[in-house]
Amino acid sequence: MEKVKVAASGYLMVLVVFLLLVAGIAGLIAFKSPLFVLLLLLAIFLSIGFTVVNPNKAVVLVLFGKYSGTIKDNGFFWVNPFFVRRSISLRARNFDSEPIKVNDKIGNPIMIGLVLVWKVSNTYKASFAVDEFQHFVVVQSEAALRKLAGIYPYDNFEDHDAEITLRSGGEEVNLELEREVVERLDIAGIEVIEARINYIAYAQEIAQAMLKRQQATAIVAARFKIVEGAVSMVDMALEQLAEKKIVELDDDKRATMVSNLMVVLCGDKEASPVVNTGTLYQ
Repeated sequence: MEKVKVAASGYLMVLVVFLLLVAGIAGLIAFKSPLFVLLLLLAIFLSIGFTVVNPNKAVVLVLFGKYSGTIKDNGFFWVNPFFVRRSISLRARNFDSEPIKVNDKIGNPIMIGLVLVWKVSNTYKASFAVDEFQHFVVVQSEAALRKLAGIYPYDNFEDHDAEITLRSGGEEVNLELEREVVERLDIAGIEVIEARINYIAYAQEIAQAMLKRQQATAIVAARFKIVEGAVSMVDMALEQLAEKKIVELDDDKRATMVSNLMVVLCGDKEASPVVNTGTLYQ
């Protein structure tokens, strides 16, 4: 467990070291006794214990292989010179992963990447629970991304029952990714501030085929709407003609009119009118 250590003031120890140096030098000059060399050596030894903790940084202290605590206060301190000190940044960091190739729930190869904002919250775990916590963050974040990609399909073209997809899931997918990353990085004492997908696309080998499929789907959907609207307009036109008794239409005339209106309303290009100076059957 992490222990916050309160270290001695470095300024006070500067005074002690200075007095030892003065006493040692004065003793050597006045008495010429080699015993005063010990005061100089003691002053040099004590000066090894000076340490500076910058803002949003911490210093982990280890004494002969045993964890002794962490200094989280900022300033100038003095600690036991035998302490092994390791500085750890507590600042927020960004990890913007390169897109990796994975398979979605259906097995389609896709390229997906994430951006992760994280910081060290437990210096004991970060120092001793894992080997290199920065490398651990990278590996486990990509592992969480691979797992997420296997839970959801890229889209619902093939899995029509899928309510959530990687492409349109939005916050729900990002929250699931964040939960997975938090669970994996807790062992290293890492606090996840934000995790979200920042890149997603089909892999290069199927990208063109899927693009054509999406275009075809969009065209079919658009045509469906066009036909639906055209049928409504034709029905309204026939109903208005019959209601206002503008013209009497038998079945053949009605079929011809419906055919002409559907061609005009559903055609890809603008219709070119043809003036009929005869009857409807000429």
